[in-house]
Amino acid sequence: MPRRGREHRAGSASSQQRGKRPEPRDSGPQRIAKLLARAGVASRRDVERMIAEGRIALNGEVLTTPATLLANLSGITVDGRPVRPPSAPRLFRFYKPPATLTAARDPKGRPTIYDRLPKGLPRLIPVGRLDFMTEGLLLLTNDGELKRQLELPSSGVVRHYRARAFGSVTQAALEDLSEGITIEGMRYGSIDANLERRTGRNCWIQMSLTEGKNREVRRVLEHLGLQVSRLIRTGYGPFDLAGLEPGEAREIDRNELAHFRNSFK
Repeated sequence: MPRRGREHRAGSASSQQRGKRPEPRDSGPQRIAKLLARAGVASRRDVERMIAEGRIALNGEVLTTPATLLANLSGITVDGRPVRPPSAPRLFRFYKPPATLTAARDPKGRPTIYDRLPKGLPRLIPVGRLDFMTEGLLLLTNDGELKRQLELPSSGVVRHYRARAFGSVTQAALEDLSEGITIEGMRYGSIDANLERRTGRNCWIQMSLTEGKNREVRRVLEHLGLQVSRLIRTGYGPFDLAGLEPGEAREIDRNELAHFRNSFK
């Protein structure tokens, strides 16, 4: 019989993150990309792109470099609109439906998560990404530094997935993934994979990993000769899909969020 997949519960973050320490809140002037990310405007990379596009100004003068150092966001505008100071960090669970892009906009006109999010939410940015056809848990936050902390592989936050696939694979082959695997020159770290059940040549597989590289789960399973027909992210750290329907979002209790962030200490 295949061994059981590891359970993850809200209280498990402390054990997963023990020995980790949070990045200190910086004092003094900081790069504008970091300040705007913390204010929830966009990720640091997206802020840099917005500066290159001439969309960000200081006291009416368009900025030309993301290396600009500022003590605060006073006088900063994005697309001509003043930026509000950072508010208290907030984190939301969102059930991303399939056939939805994790982006603010798509030149091809495909639906994005912002087309699917409920109305009335604050400005939110996604923690990591799910590819177009992958569904399931997507965390959203108003705080760019929280986003970065959750995304960094060095933080050790575990992502949990369930994949429905067609083809044959053994539990032994899945267990070999715990040693990591290299596919076409790309190295993927340790993956905890378990065969959940099999019906004919169709199977469900549970997978847990900490890196979350682009299309990692799909590429690894395809490398094992499987055709993935459905992929669901079921958990991110201690947070899961419980009680969510596709397209639904719920805020994580701020005390629970604070407890989770303290677990990095």
